[in-house]
Amino acid sequence: MAQPDKKNIVIFASGSGSNAQRLLEHFEHHPGIRVAALFSNNPNAYALKRAETYQVPALLFNRDTFYNSDKVLEQVKSFNPDLIVLAGFLWLVPAYLLQAFPNKIINIHPALLPKYGGKGMHGQHVHAAVLAAGEPESGITIHSIDEEYDKGEFILQKRCPVLPTDTPEDLAARVLQLEHKYLPLVVERLLSEQEHPKNLR
Repeated sequence: MAQPDKKNIVIFASGSGSNAQRLLEHFEHHPGIRVAALFSNNPNAYALKRAETYQVPALLFNRDTFYNSDKVLEQVKSFNPDLIVLAGFLWLVPAYLLQAFPNKIINIHPALLPKYGGKGMHGQHVHAAVLAAGEPESGITIHSIDEEYDKGEFILQKRCPVLPTDTPEDLAARVLQLEHKYLPLVVERLLSEQEHPKNLR
């Protein structure tokens, strides 16, 4: 049921949806913010089941619908989002969504951008690249969205060490801890402030 006194989050996710889960948990009983819907481009995404568990509408779309019609736009608009969060969403956001929701779409990336971003740089690909380069640290970047992969203004970066014994799975687990800790806090801060913050500490 709609709660007009609350601000609305719409999540886009392509996979397991552990960050979506954190948002669902964090805002389940929040007095002023709720997760209004979750959208996915993957019929096998576990994120859809996570949303259903919390009785949040879960909507599925395909590539043709996303890029060649207004259907997804109209569906998103129906939830009146104050913020759209890309939580492991792997497709490039089309211009029509950016224009409809200016400064209202953010993404979380499992590396310290501008390094290790761009098309194809997601999940274990990112962590393997960080290890192959011998980086001493990695982390997360939460940023606004524009018409290129992993571009847009940085909102928050948090760092963690890369250990000599790390596998991509080890590093992924450490980075995921940062994602789960900071994504709900950033979303809450963004929705609690009138102005889009330049940086969050």
